[in-house]
Amino acid sequence: MEMPGSSATPMTDHENALPTTCLPTWDVAELPEPKPLGWRNWTSFIGPGIVMMGIQIGGGEWLLGPEITARYGGGLMWIATVAIVLQVFYNLECGRYALYCGEPVMTGFLRTRPGPRMWGGVILLLSLSALIPALSTNGAAVIAALWLDRPPGEEDRWLVTMLAYACLLGVALPVLVGGKVYNMLQAVMTVKVAAVLGFCLIIGACFVSPEHWWNVFSGFVKFGNVPVKQDGHEGLANVFGQLWSEGTLPVIALGNIAVLGAFAGYAGGGGMANSTYSNYVRDKGWGMGSQVGAIASAVGGRNISLSHLGKVFVINSENLRRWKGWWRYILTDQIIVWAPGCFMGMALPALLSLQFAQHSPLYQEMQRADDGGKKLEWAQAMITADGLRHAPGFGTTAANLLWVLTLLVGLIVLLPSQMSIVEDFSRRWTDIIWSANRRVREGWRDDQAKVIYYAILFSYVAWTFVAAFIFSQYGTPKLMTLIIANLNNLAIGVTAFHLLWVNRTLLPPPLRPRWYHQLGLFLCGVFYLGFAGVVFMTKQWPGIREMLFG
Repeated sequence: MEMPGSSATPMTDHENALPTTCLPTWDVAELPEPKPLGWRNWTSFIGPGIVMMGIQIGGGEWLLGPEITARYGGGLMWIATVAIVLQVFYNLECGRYALYCGEPVMTGFLRTRPGPRMWGGVILLLSLSALIPALSTNGAAVIAALWLDRPPGEEDRWLVTMLAYACLLGVALPVLVGGKVYNMLQAVMTVKVAAVLGFCLIIGACFVSPEHWWNVFSGFVKFGNVPVKQDGHEGLANVFGQLWSEGTLPVIALGNIAVLGAFAGYAGGGGMANSTYSNYVRDKGWGMGSQVGAIASAVGGRNISLSHLGKVFVINSENLRRWKGWWRYILTDQIIVWAPGCFMGMALPALLSLQFAQHSPLYQEMQRADDGGKKLEWAQAMITADGLRHAPGFGTTAANLLWVLTLLVGLIVLLPSQMSIVEDFSRRWTDIIWSANRRVREGWRDDQAKVIYYAILFSYVAWTFVAAFIFSQYGTPKLMTLIIANLNNLAIGVTAFHLLWVNRTLLPPPLRPRWYHQLGLFLCGVFYLGFAGVVFMTKQWPGIREMLFG
C-alpha cells in the first residue's frame, strides 16, 4: 500500500495494518510536510502550548498560593515540579495521537473496548469538576472588590452572586468569534500570559526580597518535604533527611491534605484539560490535523469544516521523516514553551504571596481561622492585592494603584480560565457526539459541528447558573476550588492509563511511545491517583464508614 503522490518505499504490511476499533476505521491521506523550526516560522509552531499555559495560570496559583505559602513558604513547590514534569509526558502522548490521526484523544478513548457508551459514561463522571463554576465566582468577588473598594464580606453575598451570573455570560461571548474557536483561544491566552507573567515579574523584581526568590525557586527541588505537626504547630520535615539522620519517617499532618491535593491538581493543566492538548494540535493544523479540520466559530467560520473521524498516513520512509519533523513541533511546544511557562506561572504569584499576603487583614483572619476565627469566604482571590495595599513602604496613591492593578490581573487570571473550562467542556462533548453517534456521523455535514458545539455551550452556561446558585447558598468559592482540583486528580490519573493503552495499541509500531515515555505516563497516573486516594481516605472515608457501619 503506497500513498498517492509518494515515491518512498512503504514499510511492512504489519506496520500499515489499521486496527479494528469500536468506531469506523480511519481514512488514509497525505501527511503534510512540516515547515522547518526557526525564528522565521515561529508563528507556525507557537500556539497549543501558549493556550495550555494560559489555561493553567488559574486558580491554583492565584487562589491557593496565599494559603500554601502562608503555611509552608516555598517548601512544597516540589509537588509542582513533579506534577508539571509528569504532565509533560501526558501532553506529549496526547500530541502523538493527534499528529498521527488528527483526532482528539477523547475519540481515541471511544475507539477502545467496550466502546463509546461505556467510555462516554466514564468521561462524564470524570468531567464533573467542570460543572462547578469556581473561577467565575472568584472573579465576581474580585469585581465586587473593585466596585466596593474593599474585599466583599458575607453581607455582600448577593452582589457577588449577581456578578457571578454576569461573568458566566461574559466568558461565553469570546468563543462566538474568530473563524476557528481555537484562533480566539490562542489570542486571549497569549494576552493573558503576557499580562499576568509580565505584571508578576515586574512587581517581583522591584519589590520582592531575594530571600523570597530563593525560598520559592529552591522549593522546586526540595523533594520529600512534607507537612508535619511540631509542638502543636504545623511545619515541614523532609522524608529523606529524617530517614537518613534518624532512621524514621516523619508523621505527615493530613489535616490540610485536601489543600495539598488541590495544589497538585492545579499545578500545570490538571484534570481533563490536559487531554484537550490533542484538540489544539488538531485545530492548529499540525500533522494530520490539517487533513481533518476544526470547530468553527459562530461568526466568521463559514468555510471551516470538521471531519467526523480522523485520517492517518501510510508508514514509509518519507512519512517517517516528516513525522520526525512534526514530533519536533510537539517537543518544542512542550519542553521550551509549556513547561517553563508552568513553572513561572506557579512561582511568580507565589513570590507576591510570600512578600505581601502577610500584610493583609484577610491573611490574618485566615491565620486565626484554625483557632476558631471566621474565614472570609471571598478572601482567597484578593489576599495578595489587599496585602499590596497595606504593605509598608508604599504611599497612599501607589498602594491604591497596586491594589487596583493586582485585582485587574486577578480578573485576567480567573475569567479567561473560566472561559477555557466552558470551551473545553463544550469541545469535549462536541467531539464525542460528532464521532461516536452514528446518526450524527452519517447524517450531518462536515460544516455542522458548530451547531452541536454551541448547543452544548449554551446548555452548559445555563447549568452553571444553577451550580453558582447552589454554592452561593450552601458552599463557598474555596470549597468549589478544592472539590474541582481533587476531582481533577482523579480524572488525569485515570486517563493517563487509558492514554497509555491507546497509544500502545492503536498506533503503528514505529510511532508508539518509547519505554521512557510509557514510564512517564504510567508514573503520572500513579501520582495523581495516589493523591486522589489519600484525599478520599482522609476526608471522605471516615464519614462513609460511620454512615455504613455506625
